[in-house]
Amino acid sequence: MKNISLNINKVSSVVSKETIDSYASLTKECMETLDKGTGKGNDFLGWLHLPSSITKEELAALKDCAKTLRDNCEVVVVAGIGGSYLGARAVIEALSNSFQWLKKEQDAPIMIYAGHNIGEDYLYELTNYLKDKKFGVINISKSGTTTETALAFRLLKKQCEDQRGKEMAKKVIVAVTDAKKGAARITANNEGYNTFVIPDNVGGRFSVLTPVGLLPIAVAGFDIDKLIEGAATMEKACGNDVPFAENPAAVYAATRNALYKDGKKIEILVNFNPKLHYFMEWWKQLYGESEGKENKGIFPAAVDFSTDLHSMGQWIQEGERTIYETVISIENPNHTLVVPYDEANLDGLNFLAGKRVDEVNKMAELGTQLAHVDGGVPNMRVSVPELNEFYLGQLIYFFEKACGISGYILGVNPFNQPGVEAYKKNMFALLNKPGYEEESKAIQARL
Repeated sequence: MKNISLNINKVSSVVSKETIDSYASLTKECMETLDKGTGKGNDFLGWLHLPSSITKEELAALKDCAKTLRDNCEVVVVAGIGGSYLGARAVIEALSNSFQWLKKEQDAPIMIYAGHNIGEDYLYELTNYLKDKKFGVINISKSGTTTETALAFRLLKKQCEDQRGKEMAKKVIVAVTDAKKGAARITANNEGYNTFVIPDNVGGRFSVLTPVGLLPIAVAGFDIDKLIEGAATMEKACGNDVPFAENPAAVYAATRNALYKDGKKIEILVNFNPKLHYFMEWWKQLYGESEGKENKGIFPAAVDFSTDLHSMGQWIQEGERTIYETVISIENPNHTLVVPYDEANLDGLNFLAGKRVDEVNKMAELGTQLAHVDGGVPNMRVSVPELNEFYLGQLIYFFEKACGISGYILGVNPFNQPGVEAYKKNMFALLNKPGYEEESKAIQARL
């Protein structure tokens, strides 16, 4: 099978091949730092060799649990925030029928997400929707005290027990949490839930190939063996023994840092397939949370083309030249649809009659790339042979490995997120959470 591939030819007007090649030595150093675990954040490198080290037994246990949920639930709610749900949602949305929830016959539970916001209307509408449903919950939280997720789980736990009874609730509520400690672990032990462990050495945004992502993906009916197989293939393709020019993660990390040094401060991830929308959301967290530190870091943005060409296209084409694009291009769609001939031809589209819709989409992609490059926007392209579990596994690992390398090139710790705590402290102080009395007084004085 082919691998995903990276093409950087369309950045040459801004950074030359020689400039990118000059990063080869530094990139190799950063890869060795990752592999030896001698750099910043080295206690969060469990993702690095995860695809090649996960066992058949671990995957079998996840699939067994997924079967229990599939057999007993019409709906499964994934409760989590950030890395605790985005990776799973990225894969599930990419592989699902775009209109899955409207189908009369369901071959898997409908997957719904909670715990990623504190919207009262959202939670009211969710709990109201679930009133007549046989539903289960996958509660994903290392601590069990993250406000958004804990609040949603409190509501869902009570509703599940009230509707389905304590015994069935024990069967259809699963905790993915810390091995030994934390509120979610204590609750799971007390209630007798099935549990899976979030490894101590894997941060949330790198956790999609752990039970955090694998269990929901399996419940949704997708092949987690293939997902891991694809990731393991890319682990080899991005290994330290692979020469710089042939290593996609190394070249991507080097190119984006060369562009950043040249003043390109914003990376726009682009897709021409709407199924990849949540993959973009996962990618934004991966790079934003990993690199946005010490007043440094490329700002990660994302657009869905051709939709956003009619909203953001003008700014990208002619706005401030501080941007570059990375396009994820799916080479072969999973279905065939041909443009029909119309006798009246009032829309003037008969010149497309007989062509596949994907051919029109590909020409929109190529035309956009040429226009944006001509407009001074450097462009990289990641080609994905098909949208399936195997290639999504490759894509996930490619971006993860490149992120670790890129963060070290930038000189930051790619595996912590100290800035995320700032809003939490203010929120707790404003809510008068016990233990935040002094902070409450200080913040009230500012208001």
